Amino acid sequence: MKFEVFITLKKEVLDPQGKAIENALSSLGIQGIETVRQGKYFSIVIDEKEKNKAEKIVKSACQKLLANETIEEYSFKIVK
Repeated sequence: MKFEVFITLKKEVLDPQGKAIENALSSLGIQGIETVRQGKYFSIVIDEKEKNKAEKIVKSACQKLLANETIEEYSFKIVK
């Protein structure tokens, strides 16, 4: 089962890299972008057929390694 995992800084955490990207886009003449938040993306394949078990494995990976839950939040979805 394949998952897409997204890790981003929590809304209340300052994102200087996102702000730098936002400013660079503006200086390139790309207008209309309100805010940019930078994060991490993982594509993970789990050797498990049962959806609930596979989701538990991904959640455990996020909590134990992929995300620093003090400053980051995570989300994931199953990819067909």
